[in-house]
Amino acid sequence: MNTKSIIVVITVTVGVVVVASLGLGLLTPNKPIEFFGINIASGDGQFIPPVAGGLALAVGIAWLFTKSKRA
Repeated sequence: MNTKSIIVVITVTVGVVVVASLGLGLLTPNKPIEFFGINIASGDGQFIPPVAGGLALAVGIAWLFTKSKRA
């Protein structure tokens, strides 16, 4: 495998994992936690925004179809 193939595989894999994990995260509701009478609200904080996953997936697929320029 050359360097381009490795980068494409990594980029597409990261994009698919991020998009899939965010899709599963949207199915679980955020329920507040009660601990000794204290109501703790759980937030929906994402480390990687969903746009980054979609962008990584699109760039990986687009780069897959480009031809390398070798002299």
